[in-house]
Amino acid sequence: MIELPLDHGSLEHLLPVSWKTQITAWLAEDTPSFDVGGFVVGDAQRSATLWGKSSGILAGVPFFNEVFTQCGCTVEWHAREGSHVETHGGKTALATVRGPARGLLEGERVALNILARCSGIASKSRRLLVNLRTAGWEGTLAGTRKTTPGFRLVEKYGMLIGGADTHRMDLSTMTMLKDNHVWSRGSITQAVKAAKAAGGFSLKVEVEVQSEEEADEAIAAGADVVMLDNFTGEGVKVASRSLKQRWAGKKHFLVEVSGGLTEENAEAYVCSDVDILSTSSIHQGVSHVDFSLKINVEKGDGPQLSS
Repeated sequence: MIELPLDHGSLEHLLPVSWKTQITAWLAEDTPSFDVGGFVVGDAQRSATLWGKSSGILAGVPFFNEVFTQCGCTVEWHAREGSHVETHGGKTALATVRGPARGLLEGERVALNILARCSGIASKSRRLLVNLRTAGWEGTLAGTRKTTPGFRLVEKYGMLIGGADTHRMDLSTMTMLKDNHVWSRGSITQAVKAAKAAGGFSLKVEVEVQSEEEADEAIAAGADVVMLDNFTGEGVKVASRSLKQRWAGKKHFLVEVSGGLTEENAEAYVCSDVDILSTSSIHQGVSHVDFSLKINVEKGDGPQLSS
């Protein structure tokens, strides 16, 4: 049994107060002026079914709900967020949306786009996490900051639903000193000391390293996390074991591995001395889960209004 963040409560409670304004902005982007289609269908009360058309993890429920709330509609879910949607080549009814016809159609595409991408990220995250747990690794699988501008909140939410760690949410959450920081400052030691002086006790410092020697310098300077970047699988195992043995009882730190990790090769990098695997493959270029929203047509009502 894999323990997931959503086992401890509703992840909607993590969302900041300002998140609903993003939904408003996305709806405004899709309907910046007149909605002639909405004029055509009017305010007749209708219901529509959300269909899952491909298998995957359902994620993005709060965002979907808020889209339709702002369009004057209500949503009744028939599936739980985080559950695996099985379609078996057909389609599965996941929710019923009720409200004015123009509201259903105004929110349709925005809501489906959010749900499809968020669910795709959750599905990819869950698959990789299951593979790593099956291989016997108990460390942390994390995403990265390589997210879509303006859409980070949804993408990070999808990682959590899938069971992955969000890593740092932004530049203000933990300090990561990469090669450019070190080169600009002059040395790993100087960079870490400056970060510790400004960030204080509450902000962790992570350093990207290319060798054991650089890792030793970072740890000695006070780094909380060392990232072994672009090492080979065997190189990771040798370096992480050596570092943990050499610093045992002297300094506490975490070993993170990153650089080119995918669903196909991640297992080659895992060992008991590695604490974190971070990869953008769980949220960049992932396949979306396919959904559609169809207005329910009673006999004699005429053709469906939604495609």
